[in-house]
Amino acid sequence: MPIDPYILLLLGTVGLAALLPARGTGADVASGASTAAIAFLFFLYGARLSTREAMDGLRHWRLHVTVLACTFVVFPLLGLASRGLVPVFLTDPLYQGLLFLTLVPSTIQSSIAFTSIARGNVPAAICAGSFSSLVGIVVTPLLAAALLGSGGGGFSTDSVVKIVLQLLVPFVAGQVLRRWIGGFVARHKKVLGLVDRGSILLVVYTAFSEGMVQGVWHQVSPVRLAGLLAVEAVLLAVMLLLTWYGAKALRFGREDRIAIQFAGSKKSLAAGLPMASVLFGAQASLAVLPLMLFHQMQLMVCAVIAKRRSHDPEAVDSEQSEQSEQSGQSGQSEEAEASEKSAAPARTGVGTGRR
Repeated sequence: MPIDPYILLLLGTVGLAALLPARGTGADVASGASTAAIAFLFFLYGARLSTREAMDGLRHWRLHVTVLACTFVVFPLLGLASRGLVPVFLTDPLYQGLLFLTLVPSTIQSSIAFTSIARGNVPAAICAGSFSSLVGIVVTPLLAAALLGSGGGGFSTDSVVKIVLQLLVPFVAGQVLRRWIGGFVARHKKVLGLVDRGSILLVVYTAFSEGMVQGVWHQVSPVRLAGLLAVEAVLLAVMLLLTWYGAKALRFGREDRIAIQFAGSKKSLAAGLPMASVLFGAQASLAVLPLMLFHQMQLMVCAVIAKRRSHDPEAVDSEQSEQSEQSGQSGQSEEAEASEKSAAPARTGVGTGRR
């Protein structure tokens, strides 16, 4: 089972916040730095997104609509249904975090990687993940504000203002400036990727520090954590089954079904953490806990599924047919080349006789 090294860094950051939480002036500095980091993150998201590529992907609109429906309709409905598990399996703060998890957009990198391993439609996975992230910039915070609000009870105008200022404005600024800075961002992708991850670690440290100071961790017991893991395992299993068999019922081909399953069943930790920090404030530590656990669970389960899908008879037959076509084309080109070589001496001989 793969363990994402970044998850270990996140856990280490949580441990650091538990041992040395930011207090007083340090907490104010960390909060200000976290706010700036979130704005910078979404500025980079806007600068990276190619509008042309997004428009080109619209040609496969049925697949993208299916993934978006799974991400922003089916997932949230299951999250709302989990309200019935309070207080037997979940506390109210953990339920709020679980509901927020269901509102987060899909991943991009892991969806593409697993689709490739399973021999699915990789270009469709790229577009589906990109569309989900783009739509999530607006839809996720608005859904969270409507379903959760400032206290989990309704729409919050203050939350919307924070969303616009910290998330949407930097994103739009990145899109506007992409014409001039897009090349720089592409050339320094690895360095800026480290900045991305470092910013998220800062957000996690700030959130969990506030949680430690507020004493929210006294609300979580090992039994509650076990209950949360069980609920998330069921949630992931339901979505994996719905995306696979639902796509089959909609008569998508095998490669498209693979892209739909991996893009429609996963949630983005990178997108969810900054949003949770904006929406939940001091309660963000408990709000992001379900997302952190779900992220690692989905990576482990989807890695196994992708490996099994790569050995499907349908996938093997497809690969063999492609190889036979390529070998046939190669044989024809070699035949043509040989005939040209055999004809060359004849042409040379004719020319010599004429001389």
